[in-house]
Amino acid sequence: MARKKRVYKKGAKGSEYDAYHGTKEQRARRAKRNKDSKRAKCPKGQEAHHVKGKRKGKLSGPVKCVSKKKNRSIQPKRK
Repeated sequence: MARKKRVYKKGAKGSEYDAYHGTKEQRARRAKRNKDSKRAKCPKGQEAHHVKGKRKGKLSGPVKCVSKKKNRSIQPKRK
């Protein structure tokens, strides 16, 4: 079975951006992550790690800088 081609482009019919990334909720989450990264003053190549952050919900609690590889390996797998 052939895979369906993914459409990422913003504004394109059936795009992933419009379906998920462009929703108000997701845009607010992304803005919060960006704000926390700036607040933590992470150097290039590192990301903000929300120490007590939940998989869904608020990104509250302490923030520290870790490498992208480490930060993405400690996240729970999505189902």
